[in-house]
Amino acid sequence: MISTDGKLFGRMITAMVTPFDEHLKIDFKAVEAVVEHLIKTGTTSIIVAGTTGESPTLDEDEKEALLKAVIAAANKRVKVIMGTGTNVTAKSIKATQRAESLGADGALVVAPYYNKPNQAGLLAHFSAIAQSSNLPLIIYNIPGRTGINISTETLIALSKNEKTVHALKDSTGNVDQASDIASAAREDFLVYSGDDNLTLPFLSIGASGVISVASHVIGSQIMAMQNAFFDGKLDAARELHYQCMPMFKGLFTAPNPTCVKYVLAKMGLCTEHLRLPLVPLDSKQRESMDSLISTYKLMQSLQLT
Repeated sequence: MISTDGKLFGRMITAMVTPFDEHLKIDFKAVEAVVEHLIKTGTTSIIVAGTTGESPTLDEDEKEALLKAVIAAANKRVKVIMGTGTNVTAKSIKATQRAESLGADGALVVAPYYNKPNQAGLLAHFSAIAQSSNLPLIIYNIPGRTGINISTETLIALSKNEKTVHALKDSTGNVDQASDIASAAREDFLVYSGDDNLTLPFLSIGASGVISVASHVIGSQIMAMQNAFFDGKLDAARELHYQCMPMFKGLFTAPNPTCVKYVLAKMGLCTEHLRLPLVPLDSKQRESMDSLISTYKLMQSLQLT
């Protein structure tokens, strides 16, 4: 049975957006502002160049510059994790080793997408990456984006055979599978909900926290919900879960990170600029987000422009 202490990366890991300026270059001043905001609102670790960070549109030099900037801005106050997974094992190994050399505290490694290996291929892929570096790895299982599910058996084998495989970001939406992993993986292995709306259900089966997008906006409330759960105040945790649900849902009414960048722009933290193939919200979507912002009680503490 797995641990729920969350000591390695904490209970709220934020998959951070990548701010762009009007020329669609990385806005490093905004990077600093977003990092500071996340730390102030309870983030315990930051993921750089994940899907929320529009990693498919970043070249390798940009990813390295972004990692360096976030490490400098965090200044050891929180852990910094680099998204290094691709559908090419050798490329993933090189990226993981480079992240380690630049001072990252961990790596997020997604299941290979598009080429869809079988479970033996997945096991070999992740094992090769794990054995190439001393960085703690978080395996990222998101079948909706990759087209393949990492099976319970594969994840349990990785947890038991690879000492650098420390955690799972589970975005399957399958609480049954997560429960099976939690019951059989090695004792110090960690499970994180990869979906904000499933954080509380995942905590109930042994997850130690969430890898979040909504933490950009309501991080303090998400931490309060988790703290209430671990303090045994289950009714309070449930009430906070209900209060957070409109924002959890609202931030994913358009392809991520379109909505969260719009809200961050309203907060004055970065622009809403996206790189193609993502496009900004249309007028109807903006009205919907504005309505959520204006009526949602948990937004009252935010300094919106």
